[in-house]
Amino acid sequence: MMITPSATVAGHRITRTLGLVRGNTIRARNIGRDIMAGLRNIVGGEVTEYTKMMAESREQALDRMMEEAEQIGADAIVNVRFATSYVMGSASEILAYGDAVNLEKES
Repeated sequence: MMITPSATVAGHRITRTLGLVRGNTIRARNIGRDIMAGLRNIVGGEVTEYTKMMAESREQALDRMMEEAEQIGADAIVNVRFATSYVMGSASEILAYGDAVNLEKES
């Protein structure tokens, strides 16, 4: 399945828009990551524990969005965006969303 942040897919024409599709996940921090992040906060540098956690969250949100698009017969998702929101003191939501479409290859 093609996924793009743009409104078009090069070499293809959108023949049908199926609607909005989305996928989300909410991830909470854990004590192990918090200890390592706290130490990293003292000495400075990237908090790789959280970077990895957020990357995994984005991938899971994308996977869920693609599953929803496949269920309605989409060939691609255009106008893909991410949103992040704070849920509570130790949890954040990652939301991936876009427009599910059917494509036709241009001649």
